[in-house]
Amino acid sequence: MNIKLNRIDSPYGLEARNESGNSIRIDASPEIGGKNSGPRPMELLIMGLAGCSSIDVLMILAKYRIEVKDYSVEVDAEREKVEEANLFKNIHMKFKVQGEFKEEQVKRAIDLSLEKYCSVAKTLEKTAKITYELELIT
Repeated sequence: MNIKLNRIDSPYGLEARNESGNSIRIDASPEIGGKNSGPRPMELLIMGLAGCSSIDVLMILAKYRIEVKDYSVEVDAEREKVEEANLFKNIHMKFKVQGEFKEEQVKRAIDLSLEKYCSVAKTLEKTAKITYELELIT
């Protein structure tokens, strides 16, 4: 994996680009001089958690031959100061899924993702408690 990051706007406007050429803007908060032109790095980490677990969940449900009609995840994350850093302490995910399946199948897919497959979750669980709830959309 190779990421290249360049400053594109002073003082903290950054652009990160992956090997495939996909890019994302990153910025700091206005409180420290940023311009809100992109997500902050810790927000990207939580977005990564939502994306990583979602790919797992959708892939597992596809293996169960379940057609997902609608899908979304909301993540609330709480941070605490540890020495100089503000680490995530509690992360709560709310999965909203629509389709024809048994609730246990979706819960199993989420559990497998968060406990076994999602590398972002496995990284974050070292400092944060990750919980979730499931809302089935009819």
